[in-house]
Order: sequence, then structure tokens, then C-alpha cells
Amino acid sequence: MGERQNTIVCSFDPRNPRMNAFHVHEWIYEQLHLQEESIRMIQIDGAKRCVYIKFNDEEFMNKVLQDSEGRLEYKHDN
Repeated sequence: MGERQNTIVCSFDPRNPRMNAFHVHEWIYEQLHLQEESIRMIQIDGAKRCVYIKFNDEEFMNKVLQDSEGRLEYKHDN
């Protein structure tokens, strides 16, 4: 079983509509300002309404957490 090192888990309200993969990726790049080379993996768990973002290094992950203060919003189109 893999470890969750350098990983941020984004949890979404289960009462809201599901987001498709395109919207998840768009949200990550627009809200977190992440570049492709800084991310090792993105995993979407639709049933749990979570997105796991695994970073290449801990320093950058900590910067993202500090800049976002651990909270971001997603607004649905509808």
C-alpha cells in the first residue's frame, strides 16, 4: 500500500453535484496555481468526493498550503 507523503487531500461537500475530471483539473490549476512539473499524481475519488494531489517535493506542497490557508472554494456553474 502506498504512503501519502507530500499529498494534499481536497474534500468536497457530498451534497453538491459531482465535478467531472476536466473541472477538477481546471480548478487545481486556477485556484492552486500549480504547474504540471510540480505534481507527481492527481487521483479523483468520485464516491468519496475527494481529490488527492501528490507533489514532487514537500517544500512546494507546504507553500501551497500556506498560500491557500488550507481552504479553497469551488463554485459550480449551476
